[in-house]
Amino acid sequence: MKYLLSKVVLASCLLLGVSAMSPSIAADAATGPAKPDAAKGATLYDQGDAARGVVACASCHGAAGNSTIPANPNLAAQSHEYIYKQLTEFRPKAGAKEPLRKGPDGAPSVMTAMASALTEVDMRNLAAYLTQQKLTEPATATNPKLLERGQHIWRAGIPDRNVPACAGCHSPNGAGIPGQYPRLGGQYPSYIEEQLKLFRAGHRANGPMMNQIADRMSDSDIKAVSDYAAGLR
Repeated sequence: MKYLLSKVVLASCLLLGVSAMSPSIAADAATGPAKPDAAKGATLYDQGDAARGVVACASCHGAAGNSTIPANPNLAAQSHEYIYKQLTEFRPKAGAKEPLRKGPDGAPSVMTAMASALTEVDMRNLAAYLTQQKLTEPATATNPKLLERGQHIWRAGIPDRNVPACAGCHSPNGAGIPGQYPRLGGQYPSYIEEQLKLFRAGHRANGPMMNQIADRMSDSDIKAVSDYAAGLR
């Protein structure tokens, strides 16, 4: 009888223990990465944080992500997943000596120093802010002579060199696919051209598929499709 009673008491204690722990377990399960704060992202974008060596993004990328300098890309309306990913890849990964994204000739990108001053939370907040902004100052195509060739590559690719149609991933109007492929419509043609050449040279190693595609493209192909993409809306 005492043995049976002991088992009942033990079972009751175990049940009570589970009940007592359940709220804590539930709370832990519900705890994850903090929701990005677009308002904090806006402040950091516009003002930076001098105490931490964070430079205001607006000084290079313009008000609300609308750049006025062709060397610096438009960031407004870009997907937050893409912006966050790029910021993390300007910094070396754990155990790596170099970041996946480097500049011309393999030199460190100016963004490496900028991104290194940011925390994970900073990057998520900035991405949340920028994805909410409108692209009010989009770049445009600049060379009518490149239109036909650029349009062909964008829509049909270059079949004899196994270059797929850009529209397949970046969408027919250049808006991209959120979370997967960036918006290129309205981006500066010179910036797109530079990035394709960085992919081709392997200095931008954060997109293996793009390394292969760009490697099959000539300078004239790259220039034509870059110009065409800039004019898409």
